Amino acid sequence: MSGVNKVIIVGRLGADPELKSVGNSQSVARLNIATSENWTGKDGNKQERTEWHRVVVWGRQAENCAKHLAKGRQVYVEGRLQTRSWEDTASGQKRYATEIVASTVQFLGGGSNERSQGGSSSSNDDQFNDFGPEPSFDQSSDDIPF
Repeated sequence: MSGVNKVIIVGRLGADPELKSVGNSQSVARLNIATSENWTGKDGNKQERTEWHRVVVWGRQAENCAKHLAKGRQVYVEGRLQTRSWEDTASGQKRYATEIVASTVQFLGGGSNERSQGGSSSSNDDQFNDFGPEPSFDQSSDDIPF
């Protein structure tokens, strides 16, 4: 039986997409996406942890990401994890990077023309309220129902 390599994230772009052309005019976009987790600690204080994800998008989908996405925009990404390696020319050491290779990118939380109208999606966070706040889970309870 083969394994499963599937990733699904919903997060916000930390920067505008970087679009490049490689090989025979194949487009590739790099996205940096932040996901956040919020909870209340045992001491009652609110806690937050943010994870950053490197996402690679290919082809026409990459061109659409570069055209319609901007820093702060919320996106849904489906894909697979892939680790690549290279040799650092300065130090001679082998380097590694694990990325999400996207198969699906859906734009959330705003219109597709907000960038062309000059609107900065990171300056007005109210336009991203299509998701409610993340639920708070009390992790101090030992009453597990199963």
